[in-house]
Amino acid sequence: MAVTTCPQWDLHLMHGEPMFAGAGLAYPYTPGQPGHEMSGVIAAVGRDVDAFKPGDRVVAWRDPGHQRQGCYAEQVRFQPENLLAIPGEGLFASYAPFELAMCVGASFVDVLGTTSLRGKRIGIAGLGPAGLLAAQFAKAEGAAEVIGFETNPGRVEAAKNFGVDRSVDPRAIPAGEFSRGRFGLLDISIDCVGSKAAAEYLLRVTGEIVAIFGVQREDYAYPAGSNKLFGYPGHTRRAADYAMEKVSAGLVRLEPLIGARMGLDNYLKAVSLLEKREVLKVCFLPHGNGGET
Repeated sequence: MAVTTCPQWDLHLMHGEPMFAGAGLAYPYTPGQPGHEMSGVIAAVGRDVDAFKPGDRVVAWRDPGHQRQGCYAEQVRFQPENLLAIPGEGLFASYAPFELAMCVGASFVDVLGTTSLRGKRIGIAGLGPAGLLAAQFAKAEGAAEVIGFETNPGRVEAAKNFGVDRSVDPRAIPAGEFSRGRFGLLDISIDCVGSKAAAEYLLRVTGEIVAIFGVQREDYAYPAGSNKLFGYPGHTRRAADYAMEKVSAGLVRLEPLIGARMGLDNYLKAVSLLEKREVLKVCFLPHGNGGET
């Protein structure tokens, strides 16, 4: 009933580039891919399935892999363990990006296993879809201040509506401005960019933990210091349940990430909007019904 774009997968595949460093990419690609952020309705279940029944409204929390039919198809087979029920009367478009929320939530579950975010200063590199979700998770956990690092003025303005208290252009503020006291070191930071420059900048301005969420494509230098570096922990049901708790409570909002809604026949237009950074996400809907019935 609703599928949202993933800028990483949609843009990489459109340009014939693998998502992960060193990975291969062969065409023709699996039909229905790279769609994986999906909400829909159960049409039928296998004989041994008792977790769901036809008519149930669900969201995919985990992408089971890119060698299976993707969610840009009208109907897709899922293992029941990769789905969650949409709470109450939640709208399809409001839950379609949930898979990304689970992904970001995994980093927070990892950090929360070590320390609390309450009352702390949190840094987020990159104010795209993942970064704006990270800001909301941080505020939901009681962060005293969320500082975003972003070079795109349009995204800086949008971030004000997602819990980002202050935005900094890292090109204009040397890392030393934090460590030497003008701003003060951050307590915990989340990298949602996936670049060497962004990760190394955070390592220099953060005192406690830097969590790497962005897809790493090159080696990072670890500067001298006592801060802890958390790699990405992977996708888990625990992260999905954590994210669903925050989303269903209204503490993390997914629908505002959607900047345009259209039919899949406008896919090239959607990719163009993503490339120009005119929208964060595009939501594809069937039959022009808004995906809300």
